[in-house]
This record gives sequence, C-alpha cells and structure tokens, in this order.
Amino acid sequence: MNHFEHRIEIKLSIKEINKNNWNALSKSLDNPFFEWEWLYNLELSKSVARETGWQPLYFIAYDNEEICGIAPLFLKNHSYGEFIFDQSFARLAQDLNLNYYPKLIGMSPYSPINGYQFLYNDNKSKTEITNSLIKNIDNFALKNKILSCNFLYANEDWGQHLQSLGYKEWINTSSEWKNNGEKTFDDFLSRFNSNQRRNIKKERKSIVKENLEIKIHTEENINVEIVQKMHNFYEQHCLRWGVWGSKYLTSKFFTDILKNRSNLLLFSASRIDSDSTIAMSMCIKNDKNIWGRYWGSEEEILNLHFELCYYQPIEWAIKNNIKSFDPGAGGKHKRRRGFFAKGTKSFHKWFDKNMAEIISPWLNEVNSQTIKEIELENNSIPFK
Repeated sequence: MNHFEHRIEIKLSIKEINKNNWNALSKSLDNPFFEWEWLYNLELSKSVARETGWQPLYFIAYDNEEICGIAPLFLKNHSYGEFIFDQSFARLAQDLNLNYYPKLIGMSPYSPINGYQFLYNDNKSKTEITNSLIKNIDNFALKNKILSCNFLYANEDWGQHLQSLGYKEWINTSSEWKNNGEKTFDDFLSRFNSNQRRNIKKERKSIVKENLEIKIHTEENINVEIVQKMHNFYEQHCLRWGVWGSKYLTSKFFTDILKNRSNLLLFSASRIDSDSTIAMSMCIKNDKNIWGRYWGSEEEILNLHFELCYYQPIEWAIKNNIKSFDPGAGGKHKRRRGFFAKGTKSFHKWFDKNMAEIISPWLNEVNSQTIKEIELENNSIPFK
C-alpha cells in the first residue's frame, strides 16, 4: 500500500505538539476550529478531557524526524456533542452483543463544522500519509477492541479516498447561506417571493417595536465582561433543555477564547431604556466564512432568535464580503430564511464483520433518501 511506512506516534494532549508545527499543517484547512489555540482552549478549560468522555488521541506521522501528517482523533464513551445521531448503530451493536463504546471520532469537539481531514505537510504525498495513518488507526482499533472509527463532517474529496480504504459514506443534512454578491440586506431579500419578503421585514420590524438596541461586537470591543455574559446566556439556554441541554463548554473556555478574539463575532440585544443585555449570539469567523455557534436569551421575545442568529449575521456577512454562513446544527425553519440544505458527509468503518455487513446496505438506502430530502427542502425555499 505504501512505498514506505511512516513512523507514527500517539499524543494524548495537544500540549505535547508544538503549536507552530501544528498551525503550519492546519493552515491549508483555513478553519479556526482546527487551529492549535482552539483545541488547546478546549483541553485547558477541561471541556475536552477523559472525564468529559473526549480523550484526545493525536496520531502523528513522521517522515524522518519531520512531522508530515496529523490525525486529530478522540476516544469517546458516549455520542454527545457530535450532532450526528448514531443511536441506531448503538442499538444494532447491542443486538449483536458488541460494545459500541468506546469509539474513535474525528471532528472538532462540539462543533458540527464541515471540512474535517488530516493535517498535512504540503510538500509530502498526502495519499501515502493518509494510508499510513489509516493503517495505524485501524490497527489501534483492532488491538484495543474498538468497534468503529468515524470521521464526521469530512471534506468530501478527502472522504473519497477513505472509501478506497474501506470506509463507508453516510450523508446527513446541514444548512448554509451563500453570498450571491449582494451589497445590502435588501438585495438579499429580493431573492424571496413578495410574501416571504414581507414576513421577514415584519419579523425584523417586531424587534424595533420592542424597543431593543442591537449591538455588534468585534475584536476591538470584545472584553472579559462580554464573553462572560455570553457564557451565562449559553448556560441558561442549555439548562432550559433539561437533560437534553448540551452544556459542554466551561466558563473558562469562554474567558480563554479572548486570546483569539479576532475570530469572535457577537450580537447582543438590550432595552433602549436600560443598559442590561437580554440576549446574545456568538459566531466564529475568518475572512471568508461565519459559523453560528451559541445563543441565549433571558426573555421570550418573538423573532429575537431569528434576528440575532440569522438576520444580523447575514447582514454583517454581506457588508464584510463573507462568502458563506453556516448557522449551526438543526432546523428546517432555516429554509424559509434563505439557508440552503446541503449534504454533510461522514465516513465510518466497523471492525466487526456482521455489523459492517448489516449497516452497509442500510446506508446506501438512507443516503439516497437524504439526497431526495435535501432536494425537496431546497425546492421549498420561498424564493422567486
């Protein structure tokens, strides 16, 4: 399979990997969620740890003594924080008398962000490095009686190569707003039929009628107080869902994220007659994309969620020439507001023959069903 074998090491913490080496390899991904600082913050704040069920396992490939590839993986003993729902796989494993957990997961923890792949030294053969890393990962799983390895939200082209190494594709749905070269929010509205244009204007007007002031916070004016407020809203929002509340990040994570404040974009709402903030949303950005992450509100105000999580970020994206906006997991209600459905691909290998033989045909069926649903959803968007 390989011209030669790379030497592979496994590190249990990103602290053991030189920050500059890591970022030199992750640069081509152009994705803040795979930068050393983001992953380090997750570990440092104890949001990612063996205790939270996310044990980091960084497989590192060396060419001579130079790092030529890294596979960011996590050993997990639950399925929380993935946003791809594999309960049916877990039930099948139970029926076959197999231990579903622990499992290997490749993704940026708690972030359903498209584009996962290994990190590569651009001057080396990516195919050879991938083959070496996958061979080691598969062997590690077999040796430690791990049932599956799962790469979620994977880069599509990269995933095609994984299929040649025995990984199966599973298609799920995510949402995306794309910039069509609009200059203003009204230009964006002109995409819609008149009925939906009226609805969106009405939703936005209702916020003005509530006497709310919306503020945008970028790196120049983001401080500890603002991120701590955001953490409080995030916490309240998670608690509202009871046992289903996905409260994964500690307050330390929010405070430490200030070191990367150039990636932060927050929107807040407060009463015009008082200074107190009543709702906030937080996005992560780079110069091409925005990713919607967290939101919370202490008052139930109709349409405020749409304003802070969709319309304000879209308006900001248009002004700042951002190419795309991923609003986060879930939600057919996003279609009516101009977000397209798109396929998100994950790639899986089960190291038990029976399990693999049962799931493979099921995946083919479910994938073609999902592709049809995506088409139907996109046809339902009330565009002109």
